[in-house]
Amino acid sequence: MSDSLDLATRADFATYIAREAGRRLSTLRASGRWPEPKMLGDVGDQAADGYLQGALFGRYPQDAVLSEETKDDKERLNNRVAWIVDPLDGTKEYSTGRHDWAVHVGMAVDQKPALGVVALPTIDRVLVAADGQPAKMLVGEAGEWPTEFVADAGAHDGKLKLVASRSHTPDWMQQFADGMGGAELVPCGSVGFKVSMLLFGKADVYVHKIGLKEWDTCAPEAIARACGYTVCRFDGSEQRYNQENARNDELVVCRPWLRDRVLEVLGKVGAS
Repeated sequence: MSDSLDLATRADFATYIAREAGRRLSTLRASGRWPEPKMLGDVGDQAADGYLQGALFGRYPQDAVLSEETKDDKERLNNRVAWIVDPLDGTKEYSTGRHDWAVHVGMAVDQKPALGVVALPTIDRVLVAADGQPAKMLVGEAGEWPTEFVADAGAHDGKLKLVASRSHTPDWMQQFADGMGGAELVPCGSVGFKVSMLLFGKADVYVHKIGLKEWDTCAPEAIARACGYTVCRFDGSEQRYNQENARNDELVVCRPWLRDRVLEVLGKVGAS
């Protein structure tokens, strides 16, 4: 699909700029110059976006860029290569001093996720995947978080864990958790952080229906797929990227052995 694009080199570049954007965001927050959360969130969004846009267009001027924080240029639809970026995923968490926020740098080729980088600055982890290559985790300070991906051990009889939004959990989510055998809800922010919870072995399933955009899901999907996880819509179909409408509602990320059960229960609770 994308061998001629030298994805390994692009992934190294994406890793560098995602990590640097995260460092800049951390420095902004630590400065204390913007004590009001909304203003801090706005400053962080724009600062990270400006840096990432400049880096991407400076290095790869021939590519398209779709970013949450910049007006959409529909000319990107004529380009088979599109960087899909969320400069600050989890703005509310970032601006209120929490740890569960991320920087996403993803790239789609021919409407499929070809590489993804999710930087998690507060816990000093960067997750990286490029099409056809195993995912890798870059670790700074070890701390209390995993230093490598936790392999899926297959079906088990234990209670499942379901990551969910901290701030807006729809009624059907609890019904879904009940239908999954009384799964435990694990609330956290940022799509990238939620997907990372699965890859760290701290959760089993992530489902979301309304409000997502391509920049929320592209980079995390590339990494989850590289780690062997199932990623799809509620009807089991694959996500498509660099679409005219950047909405990307309906996301399922789960351990492969749970796929059929997850889709069945979603249908029963009326979420699909």
